[in-house]
Amino acid sequence: MITAITGTQGSRLRRAAAVSVTAGAVLAAGAFAAAPAQAVTVPSIVAKGGYVMNNANASTLYGKAQDTKRSTGSTTKIMTAKVVLAQPNLNLDKKVTIQKAYSDYVVANNASQAHLIVGDKVTVRQLLYGLMLPSGCDAAYALADTYGSGTTRDARVKSFIGKMNKAATDLGLKNTHFDSFDGIGNGNNYSTPRDLTKIASSAMKNANFRAIVKTTSYTAKTVTKTGSIRTMAPWTNTNGLLSSYSGTIGVKTGSGPEAGYCLVFAATRGGKTVIGTVLSSTSIPNREADAKKLMNYAFARLG
Repeated sequence: MITAITGTQGSRLRRAAAVSVTAGAVLAAGAFAAAPAQAVTVPSIVAKGGYVMNNANASTLYGKAQDTKRSTGSTTKIMTAKVVLAQPNLNLDKKVTIQKAYSDYVVANNASQAHLIVGDKVTVRQLLYGLMLPSGCDAAYALADTYGSGTTRDARVKSFIGKMNKAATDLGLKNTHFDSFDGIGNGNNYSTPRDLTKIASSAMKNANFRAIVKTTSYTAKTVTKTGSIRTMAPWTNTNGLLSSYSGTIGVKTGSGPEAGYCLVFAATRGGKTVIGTVLSSTSIPNREADAKKLMNYAFARLG
């Protein structure tokens, strides 16, 4: 039989129980509040350098050797595209005739290419797709030759690279320098995970750039020497995250003997965008795995 507790003893017991319940509730609330922080474990990546920021306010979410200068490979082409798209009175439908020098260059350097055909007329828009999807060094050369100033090809290329360096300076970057238009450097082409992320974030403000870097495949129709239309083989984006990580919106791969495997990446989930870079990873699968770890971590931190 249960006997009701009355009087002073009952009052004390009720007060004690209330205190106990309140304390339990506070403890429980504290546990819930602490849980997300405990759940977000800082990832370990293979890449020698990595950085991720909240694209909304440029706040750092992760860094590993984020200010160490490294070779950037074809992630350099982000700046190539940014400089072209910043040209005054840019006409994306302007036609550029493909020169033998562009073809000779990619052959001599065994470089990635868009397989542009000498003599074909290709629009600037198409060149930008050829630059960013298959990472065409021939497309990069064509753009540098077109948008640099000077009476010779060498002078125009030097002028264009000067524009790339000025753009880096204008962004306030202290650890970036370009000596090439495509990442095939001459010993003085470098950046850092933090600086490359800032370059990409700036480039992503341009609608044309955003449209290009999130495209998985693009087929260009160029004009041949005889005026007929050539349908090029499709250019496939080398950024595997576009098909393997939900919310990916860009940006650019890079690789090379000195650079290792690099990837500048960006994704949007739940209205929040994170953007970052991994430099000097050890393989294509590893650079993508590194990027996914960093984006998962960044989104978890942003809640």
